[in-house]
Amino acid sequence: MATSNYTVTGMTCGNCENHVRSEVAAIDGVTGVEVSHRTGALAVTTTGEAADDTAVLAAVAEAGYTAVRAS
Repeated sequence: MATSNYTVTGMTCGNCENHVRSEVAAIDGVTGVEVSHRTGALAVTTTGEAADDTAVLAAVAEAGYTAVRAS
């Protein structure tokens, strides 16, 4: 299992977190999603290798927010 971390901007409430969580959780291989509107943190746990950044960023955009890979 691997965890990839991202910073999400634009979230303001728990409902925002739910939208992001739902979209990211639908990505193949994702086994866990932790997201906080307070900190903007998004942690994506996957089976095997790290999450596909392109897929995660697209899922966050589909939820209506922007994200970048945290360094």
